[in-house]
Amino acid sequence: MIQERARVIDHKKLTANYFLLTLSSAHISKNAQPGQFVNVKVSDDIAPLLRRPISIHQTDPKNNNFKLLYEVVGPGTKKLSEVKPGQEISVLGPLGTGFRIEKNIAILIAGGMGIAPLCFLIREASKQAKELHVFIGAKTKDLVLCEDGIKALGAKVYVTTEDGSKGKKGLPTAALDEFLKNNMPATIYACGPKAMLIAVSLLSEKYKVPCQISMETYMACGIGACKGCAVETNEGYKMVCKDGPVFNAEDIKW
Repeated sequence: MIQERARVIDHKKLTANYFLLTLSSAHISKNAQPGQFVNVKVSDDIAPLLRRPISIHQTDPKNNNFKLLYEVVGPGTKKLSEVKPGQEISVLGPLGTGFRIEKNIAILIAGGMGIAPLCFLIREASKQAKELHVFIGAKTKDLVLCEDGIKALGAKVYVTTEDGSKGKKGLPTAALDEFLKNNMPATIYACGPKAMLIAVSLLSEKYKVPCQISMETYMACGIGACKGCAVETNEGYKMVCKDGPVFNAEDIKW
């Protein structure tokens, strides 16, 4: 982990509120693991005071850069969306504990912006896993992200939308439930809203499939010092920013 001034290489607006930010950093691009994140100072101004934790979306070690896929949801990310190529922003990372890739069938499930860290994982898992099955859930077709890039890595993609505008109508957990009935040796990797993670955890228990989840919560310091992101586990309280954000689903007390 280091703190550095990372230069903005590229900054693209993907949809009304989704942005893809490319930053230069030899250290982060070469040392980051899928599931880790960076803590970004979105502005050199006093406000907003706290950094914003953003999952590492992709890395490009050859070119010493990495990408952040994020959604504008408040004043902090709104400020971040205004930075231009050539500017520098303060970044702390890579932070947290990431995913552990198993050499069996990989089943990945993302809800909404949960796809952001999973794209990095999919790329690395494609080098080790026997098969890749990716479930993407979104409210509507315009919010389905990264589908083509995931397919290019050889993954089988299952899209669900709540309004039925793309793929199967409904939630990705319903599609996952049907898939797990095939009773195959696999590992589930999940990232998304808390309600989805609870549902995935119950499915992993039901079908006796190991599951790793990436938890989303408010994180201030990013290094476990402020104790603001505690989550209850079977071994007591753990810090999402330091002990996670990736945990074994069975270890979390919901």
